[in-house]
Amino acid sequence: MTIGSEIIEELRDPMSVSALWERYSARQVAENRAHRITFDWFSLALAALYAMKVVDVSDDGYIRTARVC
Repeated sequence: MTIGSEIIEELRDPMSVSALWERYSARQVAENRAHRITFDWFSLALAALYAMKVVDVSDDGYIRTARVC
């Protein structure tokens, strides 16, 4: 799986970047990954998802999956 797809899986509800990172980081620990993704790579993946319009930011500042019209 790619980082971006894992982020999308964790983004079931709108949430702050820090809450999303906590959920993603906990998933890595639970899966006992030898090579964990750092926040730098996480934020780059999140920025790429935003640039591709897969995620957006709600009026209250939470990250959410984008709506496709």
